[in-house]
Amino acid sequence: MAQSPARAWRIVLEKIETDLLDGGLGPGDHLPPERELAAQLGVGRSSVREALRVLDVLGLIRTATGSGPSAGAIVIATPRGGMSALLRLQVAAQGFPIDDVVRTRVILESAVVETLATVRAPLVEAITMLDAMDDTSLTPAEFLALDAEFHLALAEASGNAVVAATMAGLRTAIESYVLQGAERIADWDATAIGLRTQHRQIVAAIQSGDAAGSRAGITDHITGYYAHTGLTRH
Repeated sequence: MAQSPARAWRIVLEKIETDLLDGGLGPGDHLPPERELAAQLGVGRSSVREALRVLDVLGLIRTATGSGPSAGAIVIATPRGGMSALLRLQVAAQGFPIDDVVRTRVILESAVVETLATVRAPLVEAITMLDAMDDTSLTPAEFLALDAEFHLALAEASGNAVVAATMAGLRTAIESYVLQGAERIADWDATAIGLRTQHRQIVAAIQSGDAAGSRAGITDHITGYYAHTGLTRH
């Protein structure tokens, strides 16, 4: 079955990340040509290019056009320290049980919003994501991608680098599960309206300094979605 473009580039990214972490690729090695990677992984060349762009931004590869030994994508660094741990978590997260992912999200994100409410932290990036989600023409995949950005923005606003990195590492697994859930929803528009309302209520509780309300709001929001879609027993 063909992969959707929104998810296909992640397949490429995860393959290369795994090879980097396992030592199959190292500094100085050339990545296979775009056409070869696309055929090997069953994705489009645009998905390969998107994955390479991400690796380039991370400083792990360098890409050059033309021909000769310096052309194409070349590995220039091996993931180390925090980045290595983050990438390993991202790869491993694909096999985590959904109930464990949900419980972990509740633990991390309830602590995040409580911290934010206690200091009434500015939520500029998170609110930007909410404004973008107000666009009613968004597909479920587009909406949920912004939803993931919103939750990550909250984690980053907390100032806790470990929590933010953990949320980033779990992001692929989270997006995969929420997209699975969206496919089970008969009335997506009504669900999206409910999610928008919950997001705004969480932000309002944080901005008013209501730590308990923030915790309750994020917990109900996370567990409610998975239960609504039938993905969990909660």
